[in-house]
Amino acid sequence: MKKLVFCLAVLGSIFTGCSSSDDDTPVKQPVTGEISSNITANTTYAYGNYTLKGMIKVSSGVTVTFEPGCKITCDKSTGENGLIILNGGKLIANGTADSPIVFTEKSKVGGSWAGIIMYGDAPIVNSATAPAPQTAVSEDGLNLTYGGSNAAHNGGSLKYVRVEYAGQVITTNSKENNGFSFYSVGTGTVLDHLVAYKGNDDGFEFYGGTASLTNSISYANSDDSFDWQDGWRGQENTNWYAYQTGVANYGLEVESKSVDNAFWPKVTNITLRRAAGTTTEAQSEIQLDAIQFKKEGNGDYSNIIIDGYASQTTPTAYNGGAIQILDKATYDHQVAGGKIKLNNVKITNTPLTFISGVPASFTVTAGSFVPAANWTTSTTATGAALTGGAWATVDGLNLLEKL
Repeated sequence: MKKLVFCLAVLGSIFTGCSSSDDDTPVKQPVTGEISSNITANTTYAYGNYTLKGMIKVSSGVTVTFEPGCKITCDKSTGENGLIILNGGKLIANGTADSPIVFTEKSKVGGSWAGIIMYGDAPIVNSATAPAPQTAVSEDGLNLTYGGSNAAHNGGSLKYVRVEYAGQVITTNSKENNGFSFYSVGTGTVLDHLVAYKGNDDGFEFYGGTASLTNSISYANSDDSFDWQDGWRGQENTNWYAYQTGVANYGLEVESKSVDNAFWPKVTNITLRRAAGTTTEAQSEIQLDAIQFKKEGNGDYSNIIIDGYASQTTPTAYNGGAIQILDKATYDHQVAGGKIKLNNVKITNTPLTFISGVPASFTVTAGSFVPAANWTTSTTATGAALTGGAWATVDGLNLLEKL
């Protein structure tokens, strides 16, 4: 009997050992490669490290996929670099919190490449009189036409993607780029857990379209953290965090091509923080406020934290403020017209609540908002709610530390 028990014990230990060995998973090794020509056929880039050379276009009808953990590096010394998804093309870049997909640049200097640029054919607004669908020409130097009537345009899926050191500006307003540039992108496109880090222009910019952005960070970008024009109307936006430091302009810049629209974007859970000593972009710039509305820009915004938009003395002396209304048309049609809604707003370390722009023929106050319920403040607003991880960490820096 004792021998039988001993034999069974030995067999059990053997099987246990085999089971443990069988569970070992081999470590996946990254591949290396180069992306140096336009992508004209469906392509998947396996987990690995890639060099991006040139302004690479993804053709219409083509899907390019990057696996989690991919790192794509540009080198500004080789010329202009960027990834452009043309209308009809798709980018599938679904990273994870622990294995984000990172697009970066070798020198680690902001403005060194063009970032990710996506085109669609969702609606835009470019004129108060032109018939729909309206179109416009891009300001990225590619001179591509964007706009259309396809509100459900699908440009792919971007999750846990970080763009670093982008925002290349060659010629202001005619050849400039951001971290992420979305030209008339539609609701079929997923934009979630994205990071624009230390770019030389805007972190995120929407040129019309209907797409929404969720759970995203704009960190240390030298122009605006989030910017849009052309009647962008995304409805499902939430958890936006901007941290401005060094050189930066507006937290949100909101405009709509001077067209008084009957629609507007909606954003909930916003945190806009500006570090002490942060200055505006140029000597002539006074773009210091947390949120600026101009050219009939409007929207519905709620649960907002605004912190640190203090006055500056250089390069231009200017009193910082939470909300700026730049022009009288925006004041008359959007503020008094009931199309700007700012609710549950918590303001700290910001000397002025409202700033009136030019000409000096109007004064923005809490009483300017119609109805009165369109402006409410709070001491308990929570702003953006985000969870950290590798996706929100750059060279050991936790991007959510100040959240």
